[in-house]
Amino acid sequence: MRRAPNFVEQRVIAETLGVFAGGYALMLGGLAIFQRDMIYHPGATLPEPGAVGVPEMVPVSVRTTDNLLLTGWYAPPADAGAITVLYCHGNARTLAERAHKARRLMDAGLGIMLVGYRGYGGNPGHPTEQGLYADARAALGWLRSREVPAERIVVYGESLGTGIATQMAAENPDLAALVLEAPFTRLADLAPPYLLPGLAPLLLLDQYDTASKISDLGLPMLVVHGDHDGVVPVAMGRTLVKAANGRAEGVFLAPAGHNDLWEHGAAEAVLAFLGRIGGAHQ
Repeated sequence: MRRAPNFVEQRVIAETLGVFAGGYALMLGGLAIFQRDMIYHPGATLPEPGAVGVPEMVPVSVRTTDNLLLTGWYAPPADAGAITVLYCHGNARTLAERAHKARRLMDAGLGIMLVGYRGYGGNPGHPTEQGLYADARAALGWLRSREVPAERIVVYGESLGTGIATQMAAENPDLAALVLEAPFTRLADLAPPYLLPGLAPLLLLDQYDTASKISDLGLPMLVVHGDHDGVVPVAMGRTLVKAANGRAEGVFLAPAGHNDLWEHGAAEAVLAFLGRIGGAHQ
């Protein structure tokens, strides 16, 4: 028969649990306060396009609805009727690190608009989910003001940018297509394992809930994901393809991780997809 803990033992157990509970509460408090510093990792400075191999691109300024003047990069398509790609990059560094992708798209005859985010590359402001949506809207509005029709615009999201691109597609059903590179289902699904189940959605200020939006999208979609992605599990990309109810193509690249998809066949898959919707040559 097991002996019941005596008073001293009960007190030690209670105090130990209290210490753990207090530490966990402090950790959650730190997460709540500093979560955006953990999510967004902007580069501070942005070189000229020519310095990173895309001299055809020009810096353009767009103004957001909350009155921020942001710099992005733009190059028109080779032919007036060709597709322009609105590119929403991931959570780290700047537009310059995406120049090699812009180079490949331009060489295929496509236009390209690299969306400048608030707080990135010397732009004013601080990144938030709603703020980055506003930044992409401003870039899209800039294209439309230059008479680029929505049906010739493909919105492309990379990693964190997949949440932004999906939101733009949800708001603009007349866009030509949506491309998602290494997408997650929602940000809370990437929360660290020490968070209790169901806690992350309550704590996170920014959600980027692609999974709840993709089933309602009617435009053509492409999901490209690396089988060896150590940042965003490839299962999330597969989940989104299924959730798209037959409207999304899935390309899952066995050698690729999170940041090297374009070195393992993603460029060819993207250009082939864009060619099928009438916009690119490889």
